[in-house]
Amino acid sequence: MSIVPEPLTQFPWRVLGILLAIAGFGTLVLYSAAGGSITPWAINQAVRFAIFSGMALVLSRIPLETFARFAFPAYGVVLTALFLVELIGGVAGGSQRWINLGFMQLQPSEFMKPVIVLAVARFYALLPVGEIRRWNAIWPALVLIGVPWALVLVQPDLGTATMIAAGGVTVMFLAGLPLRLFVGSGLTLAAIVPIAFSFLHDYQKNRVLIFLDPESDPLGAGYHISQSKIAIGSGGIFGKGFLKGTQSHLDYLPEGHTDFVFATMAEEWGLMGGVLLIGAFMLLFRWGIGVSLRAQDKYARLVAAGLTTTIFFYVAINLMMVMGLAPVVGIPLPFMSYGGSSMLTVMLCVGIIMAIERSGRRRSRPGSWG
Repeated sequence: MSIVPEPLTQFPWRVLGILLAIAGFGTLVLYSAAGGSITPWAINQAVRFAIFSGMALVLSRIPLETFARFAFPAYGVVLTALFLVELIGGVAGGSQRWINLGFMQLQPSEFMKPVIVLAVARFYALLPVGEIRRWNAIWPALVLIGVPWALVLVQPDLGTATMIAAGGVTVMFLAGLPLRLFVGSGLTLAAIVPIAFSFLHDYQKNRVLIFLDPESDPLGAGYHISQSKIAIGSGGIFGKGFLKGTQSHLDYLPEGHTDFVFATMAEEWGLMGGVLLIGAFMLLFRWGIGVSLRAQDKYARLVAAGLTTTIFFYVAINLMMVMGLAPVVGIPLPFMSYGGSSMLTVMLCVGIIMAIERSGRRRSRPGSWG
């Protein structure tokens, strides 16, 4: 008999340790970005992480059946909120994304990222196995994904719309739809990209053009990418040292505490800091995929894999963006970029995955714990 109480052995120490390491490192980077001050970013980020960690632990105690039962109602609530954004949403920076609740600005599109995974996974969990290769297995999921995608795209918020589509389509792929469907869709998408480009807003067109040739306007639209590359490259292998970055401290690097926080980190911590950070994220992804592989029912498998992939898209798109490998679409780096919306979304994902892990452990306990 173990001397450690069972509740402590069941506590998700490993994943919380990984998250604490990433968030702690992020707080150090924000401390440096503010010139060696805990205000205004580092202290707020640390408090948010503590609050959202508590929220994730509360979510982890909710039975998996509850998430399944409320997947479609939650989707309906968030979709209604997206419609309300179009009707009464506040405009800031040329985008209409928020609903003013008085005590806070609510961005419903952030909640759609995990909710779309829950809803599409619920649809395929309810679908009879024999229907998976028929048209009835495709069009309802496309409607579930397409409506919120379109609503977010017109806000306009290309980055979040991409994340919503990616999360939903990933679940469709994992559900077992024929591979030829995705190959054909990819070819069709490639064919319509030139047409879709003409419908983008001017600033979105500039982002794509600057992505293709950042040096064409190094002091204008290409300034972010150019300065980001300079910051990352100047860090070398071991970096310039903590609090010794120049690109961010001298304000050459725009958004060095939000979207381009990785460049701020890389300048001071170098390649080694970047490798360690990416390694920590890889451990988080490995945990999420492991939960999916161990899950005992289809819904749990799809949700765990879909939410893990959602977090992966956050990291992958941001890193590609700051290195000039993708257009600047405003996707933050989880636990590193300053801001509450992205951290809330990622912690929602983590909390639900922890609930799936706990549910699987509880079901297997009679045979494994005895």
